[in-house]
Amino acid sequence: MQNWTLITGASEGLGAEFARIAAREGRNLILTARSEDKLTALADELRSDTVQVEVIPADLAELSEAERLWQAASENRRIDVLVNNAGLGSHGDFAEGQTWTRELTSINVNITALSVLMKQAVAHMQGQGGGRIMNVASVAGFMPGPNMAVYHASKAYVLALSEAVAEELRGSGVTVTAVCPGATATAFFDAADMHGIGLLKLRAPMSARAVAETGWAATMRGRRIAVTGLMNKLFAVSPRFAPRWLTTFITGKIMGKGR
Repeated sequence: MQNWTLITGASEGLGAEFARIAAREGRNLILTARSEDKLTALADELRSDTVQVEVIPADLAELSEAERLWQAASENRRIDVLVNNAGLGSHGDFAEGQTWTRELTSINVNITALSVLMKQAVAHMQGQGGGRIMNVASVAGFMPGPNMAVYHASKAYVLALSEAVAEELRGSGVTVTAVCPGATATAFFDAADMHGIGLLKLRAPMSARAVAETGWAATMRGRRIAVTGLMNKLFAVSPRFAPRWLTTFITGKIMGKGR
């Protein structure tokens, strides 16, 4: 049975870059996202004599979709890499700037769907003797984030879950890596309305290709955490050396007020 790589949020940005890297290595791909047209275009780009590409459109904000996706993807296939890349976020005050519907959608995608797919993948990979799971977290997961409160909280969950399960799986042949980018030049950056926010005015976001290369290499090596970029590494360790209230205050200043 051939090996397959399942990538969520694969239609553009980081997900598409992960797919290109995997195809470059000759890996068969299962690509999923909401936009079937974008997935099909990417599949046509990557498909070759040595790389099979399947497309399964899914909206992971719907609670039943993660289970359906896994069943469709894993039927008669050996999935040896799962890339949990799909994610949502928005910038603004928790009380005033956003509707709860949008935040609940973020929780469904960032936490619930990721957990369902990870749970299924762990059992599947243990049964076949090994595999790699990448959960795209964020440097935001290392600290509370006023003005992106739910997003930061959801990524803290992803980071903690990834580290805990990685320890549970020690020596099993199945590894879990939390990839923690900072600001990245993707459609997510635009959708979250993050242009011109605080510190982001002073430094350009990293390219999706650079983040994907770093995250993929760390996952293949079985590292537990991969923080991309020197500045992001500094952000990630800074909460160790400051009171939590101060870290939260500074992060709020960096993120700026909601609009």
